[in-house]
Amino acid sequence: MFHIETRDKTPIYEQLCRQVREQIALGVLEPGAPLPSVRSVAVSLGINPNTIQRAYRMMEEEGLTFSIPGKGSFVTEDTASRPRDQQMRQCQRVKQELTELQKLGVSRECALQLVRDVYDGKEEK
Repeated sequence: MFHIETRDKTPIYEQLCRQVREQIALGVLEPGAPLPSVRSVAVSLGINPNTIQRAYRMMEEEGLTFSIPGKGSFVTEDTASRPRDQQMRQCQRVKQELTELQKLGVSRECALQLVRDVYDGKEEK
């Protein structure tokens, strides 16, 4: 169900969250569908269960999933506002990252070029 891209600089827990979001958007994971247990994902990927738990907690905070003690984690039933909520959360994350770039002294032109490159589909070199 999950795979980890070792060349990706994105933290593992964020890769897992992204994959669940994609699977929900594509209809692979439907409302009410159970997620695999933390232990089974950790064993299958060969990573620390705390990393999986962090991803599951993050998805629950985002409203993508809910958990039932002793039963596991499940895809949230209420999916009506999910795409708009995801867009708002992602925009907030981008804003935070841009603020960090600004603090690091990255020029406006450089930041704008990064945005253009993404929207134009240019690969990072």
